[in-house]
Amino acid sequence: MKKHYLVCYDITEPKRLHRVCRVLKGYGERWQYSIFFCSLKTIDRVRLESDIKAEMNLGDDRAIIIDLGMDETAAREAITVIGQPLPPIQTSFLVI
Repeated sequence: MKKHYLVCYDITEPKRLHRVCRVLKGYGERWQYSIFFCSLKTIDRVRLESDIKAEMNLGDDRAIIIDLGMDETAAREAITVIGQPLPPIQTSFLVI
């Protein structure tokens, strides 16, 4: 069973920023420059956290993983967008 997450990050160094972004592109949809929506099985959630930690400087950077629950429709409806709409929903992802 998959759960849905918002992953937000603040990375202070450009090379690490690009590496973290590349990791997240393998797990979910980019909604903003540093916010991704991810639908993950438990093992993929653990891998995502490990992959992000491997690219970060834990003393300088921050990532936040917000659990939105199992119901994707409810998770998406819980988000309020002001201004430009979110990108269209992608139907598949390659998890690396």
